Order: sequence, then structure tokens, then C-alpha cells
Amino acid sequence: MSDNLSLRENVRQLLGFQEGMAAIYRRLPWTHRAVQGLWLALLALVAASSAYGLGLLLHTQQAFWAALTSIAVTQQNYLDTRASSRDQIVGALVGGIAGLGATLIGGETYLAYAVAIVVAITACWLFGVGSAGRLSGSTTTIVMLVPHIGTFWIIALTRIGEVALGIACALVIVGIGERLQARWMRPGELKN
Repeated sequence: MSDNLSLRENVRQLLGFQEGMAAIYRRLPWTHRAVQGLWLALLALVAASSAYGLGLLLHTQQAFWAALTSIAVTQQNYLDTRASSRDQIVGALVGGIAGLGATLIGGETYLAYAVAIVVAITACWLFGVGSAGRLSGSTTTIVMLVPHIGTFWIIALTRIGEVALGIACALVIVGIGERLQARWMRPGELKN
């Protein structure tokens, strides 16, 4: 039997796994889901508040992007937050570069925007981080379509900086939260 499965078979297995995980979460008692939801909400709130406050202190143009990024990448555990953060920063970098390049080459036209979206998403897949593709498209859209004052390269760099700030805050808060949660739970409870 070959280890090289077809694309269709790989996608089928991934979808099956995803559906199985969703079923496990649906079977949890509502009280457990509520506690998990409240915990994630608290982590996201603290991370977003930290990112926004630091963004204001650093006088970024629009500190809310740091807060939004923190919320977007915050997950239940540090490893998932780190993976989400990787996707977010790669997406921001690729999207910022695609948006900047398209504007420099094609100007502020719809055609330049359309090409930039296709290039950004395709580039993420070519680099092996397809999960960052949609985020690169979002960043391209922000850089090219959100009204701004100043040059595109300053907007692109500022957005990437705000994204990085949001990611840093989320990683720190989730890391601390994971340690607090581990201390709160007794080792015997972690096995259940």
C-alpha cells in the first residue's frame, strides 16, 4: 500500500477528523462548554486590552488592529495560539507585500487589487502555509481598500507592526493562562 494518498483521500480524512472533534465538543455538558467559553473570552479580553493599550502607548495609527489580531489568534492553549499566530503574521507579511507591490505596479485600481489577492493567497500555498492564505487576502484588502492617510508602504508596515503587537500580547497572555490553568487543576484531573 502506498503512503502517498490522493488529494481527495487526504481531504476526506481531514474532514472526518474535523467532524469527529466537533462531535466531541458538542457532547460536552453545557456547563463545561460555558466554562471553556468563559475562559477563552477572558483570555481574549485580556490579550486584546493589553494589545490595544500598548498600541495607544506606542502611538500606532490604529491600535484597534492589534486588539483585533489578539482576539483572532487567541486559542484555548499556547500551541494552538502559536500556530494561529504564525498564520496571522505570515498572512500579514505576504498580504502587505502583495498590496504594496500591486499598488506600486498597478496603482489604486480594482485590477491591481484583484491581482494582489490572487498573488497573496497563492503565495501562501506555494510557501506551504495555505492556512495563512485567507489572512493574506484580508491584509491585502486592508492595505489597499481601507481609507488611509500616508503612503502605502507606511500603512503596510504599520499594519504588520500592529499585527505583531497583537500576536505578542496573545502569546504572553495565553502562556500565562495555560500555566494558571495547570496550577488550578490537580494532576489527577488533567487525565480525565
